[in-house]
Amino acid sequence: MNHEKDLHQEKEHGSHEQPHHSEQEMETQQHATNHKKGDHETHESHEGHEHGGGHGGHHDHHAHMVEDFKKRFWISVIVTIPIAALAPMIQELIGFEFSFPGSDIILFALATFIFFYGGKPFLTGARREITKEHTPGMMTLISLAIVASYVYSSLTTFIIEGSDFYFELATLIDIMLLGHWIEMKSQMGASKALEELIELMPNDAHKLDENGETTTVPVEELHPGDRILVKSGEKVPLDGEITKGESSVDESMLTGESVPVDKQPGEKVIGGSMNGNGVLTVTVEKVGAETYLSQVVELVRNAQATKSRAQGFADTAAKWLFYIAVTAGVLTFSYWIAAADFEFALERMVTVLIIACPHALGLAMPLVSSVSTSIAAREGLLIRNRTQFETARLVDTVVFDKTGTLTEGEFGVDALIPAEGVEEKELLGLAYAVESQSDHPIAQGIVREGQKQEITRQEVTDYENLTGRGLTAKVNGETVAIYSPGAMKEKDIDFDYKRYEEFSQEGKTVVFVVKENELQGMIALSDIIRESAYQVIRELNELGIETVMITGDNEKVAASVGKELGLTRVEAEVLPDEKSGHIKQLKENGKKKVAMVGDGINDAPALTEADIGIAIGAGTDVAIETADVVLVDSDPRDVLNVLNLSRETHKKNIQNLIWAAGYNIIAIPLAAGVLINQGILITPAIGAAIMSLSTIIVAVNARLLKVEDQTK
Repeated sequence: MNHEKDLHQEKEHGSHEQPHHSEQEMETQQHATNHKKGDHETHESHEGHEHGGGHGGHHDHHAHMVEDFKKRFWISVIVTIPIAALAPMIQELIGFEFSFPGSDIILFALATFIFFYGGKPFLTGARREITKEHTPGMMTLISLAIVASYVYSSLTTFIIEGSDFYFELATLIDIMLLGHWIEMKSQMGASKALEELIELMPNDAHKLDENGETTTVPVEELHPGDRILVKSGEKVPLDGEITKGESSVDESMLTGESVPVDKQPGEKVIGGSMNGNGVLTVTVEKVGAETYLSQVVELVRNAQATKSRAQGFADTAAKWLFYIAVTAGVLTFSYWIAAADFEFALERMVTVLIIACPHALGLAMPLVSSVSTSIAAREGLLIRNRTQFETARLVDTVVFDKTGTLTEGEFGVDALIPAEGVEEKELLGLAYAVESQSDHPIAQGIVREGQKQEITRQEVTDYENLTGRGLTAKVNGETVAIYSPGAMKEKDIDFDYKRYEEFSQEGKTVVFVVKENELQGMIALSDIIRESAYQVIRELNELGIETVMITGDNEKVAASVGKELGLTRVEAEVLPDEKSGHIKQLKENGKKKVAMVGDGINDAPALTEADIGIAIGAGTDVAIETADVVLVDSDPRDVLNVLNLSRETHKKNIQNLIWAAGYNIIAIPLAAGVLINQGILITPAIGAAIMSLSTIIVAVNARLLKVEDQTK
């Protein structure tokens, strides 16, 4: 069935909105909580429909990285066992001696293996942080400690006198590998939004020749000016103009328009949209990279490439610890080279550098991440990007899409207005009977209402679809029509225009039931607002968080929804590129962090542009694949859980940072020898014991993370 929304809205459709994609580019040389970045640089544009080498590529790569860290961890742990047995520090600690000719060489060889094999991800990661990110992070801090301990220990084996740090080197690498393995495993997820977008387009089209004969050809063989036939229920292959035929075209996945748009000759169609019951002849206007969907792909790719790479909390902490370590190490060496000798100065400096890199820090954040990810999963939240999730606690603006996010994306009956002498159930019964023959969203809304009120469905014959005008059929031998406002005007059938205008001003869609050319009444419908949307908007407003709705739907519908929910601001009839532009403008206007909540392809660019993208789980694969967090239960109230979990996770991270690094901050001056005259000097053995205790404390503390469910 095809309905015109109202006399004022018949041509107000067709806004275009777009996707966003964000990926965690997990490489061995980069921290597991890496920054959002697209790694689909090799994908082709839609022209040629090349899929860039398979949809599981990134997921397989991520899985390989998890397995790689796991393998490196277990092999390193096995090699650490003989290192522990041969390490003089451990022997001294537990009071036994075990050595033989060449044991120091074997110890060196084992430590060398762990340094290059187990330490490789950190060494290459440090190089990336310094050369590409231009700022030290976790990888640089770890590398500083393991390089210092390995170089110094090697010198003590072959050149100078002193205690080696082989055991420290091995255990530091083991714990850091374990931490990264835990963290990467906790956030396994595939991202393939660009492939999902490209797959929206059909591979073939029905090309019309000069004689009107059709030939099925690959889409990439079409050129501007070619004529194609789009049959009922098919996807439109490419952007073009209708030259023949009428139909309703569902553009909701692309534009956010909640009602299929009635199309006639002279109007445009978008490649990837779904044709309704009519048959269309379309003249191709755009192919390849010029098509709307290809531009969407490019917009997403560009958004991925330019997405802010704010460091995660652990990297930020590690950056400052790195600066502290280097400064303290240089000061320590400078002092003791003058006050004592080179070997003592070198030993003190290396001890400071090792202590400045706490073992517990390598586990503190990953353990909290793992626990919070598990809690999130239980609460129906899928965290796809840890770094962006961490910033959710700072969100001061939440932007919502309308259709499918704040609303159900399904039409429901708001009011039945029977004509004089007609009962409400009689009016609904007639509409229910006729509309049961249609799969149009408005028809389905009336059918659901009929079923809800347990109306007995009457027998229907001679059903006919009036493209762009409505439906007609015979019910119990009488002709019953469901007309749009435009059709009522054409048929010159009077109706309560004032009442109709009231519904129109509220953004509702109105259809008219006519029996034997006599008006039986009107039915007002609208996209049903989710019950949970009222709570989330109210609570966000109470928290002082600005609530904004940006939608491709028309002004009246958007204003009605915004007023009913109490939104701070409403932006309607927004094109997809404009949608992401609105997000960018909010960020540029001084907002701390902007979150975007959406469910469609039209939302993807905005999800990419936002500081944190949140997808409704029942939405499109593209929206889900491009989001930082997915609301699996499709409940907008879970936005509150995202913000709350982010805040609680940050608190726990702070606590663990204090436990993990606090003792190190105190131990650094002691390791540097500031109290050596009082007989206080931290040895590697004492340092190892305290580090082990610190590691146990952060592990237990991480498990104590609890978050209250805001949807209950």
